[in-house]
Amino acid sequence: MRRVLGRANSSNVMKVLWLLDELGLPFEREDYGGPFGRVQTPEYRALNPNSVVPTLVEVQGGNEFVLWESNAILRYLAAGHAAGMPMWPDSLQARANIDRWMDWQQTTLGPPMNTVFWGLVRTAPEARDTAAIIAAAAKLGTLYGILDSVVERHGYVAGPALTPADVCIGVHAFRYFSFEGIERPPLPALDDWFTRLKARPAFHTHVDHPMT
Repeated sequence: MRRVLGRANSSNVMKVLWLLDELGLPFEREDYGGPFGRVQTPEYRALNPNSVVPTLVEVQGGNEFVLWESNAILRYLAAGHAAGMPMWPDSLQARANIDRWMDWQQTTLGPPMNTVFWGLVRTAPEARDTAAIIAAAAKLGTLYGILDSVVERHGYVAGPALTPADVCIGVHAFRYFSFEGIERPPLPALDDWFTRLKARPAFHTHVDHPMT
């Protein structure tokens, strides 16, 4: 049995659900976090001491395995169910390249994405820090420009095939292209890459929804 604990509108939960679906792995999702609460309970904190989502819980043969941190979950699923495939190649250097972009999503892309998302989606217009949103959007234009040149050369973020790097960045690219009222530079290669992501059934099921 495989359970994903986390609300469906969380970007970090979306990553995990999308990859599970891409890999054809059965799972059950349970609402935790946000309006559903439940993450501060002793029971949940025993699973994830950070009190955030998602948390993956797997039970096999009576043994329970618990994993948190969304990108760690992506690596675990890919290594366990796509090893040697284009999704998770055997080459150490190819996997390091995937890891690099996954880390880039969290450490470099994540902060300005959070500023714009929270500013435009989860803050009332009269309470927004417009200057911070404009500055973060400009930073995003630069960062997605870097990615534009990468996918122009390789087709996908870490090479010629979809990998967890595309999954973790693709969720945020969906938000970036959905933001209203920000400046975006021309990104033709990234537009093509994103169009191909949107055509994937698993993306449509778990990511392509109004932002909340």
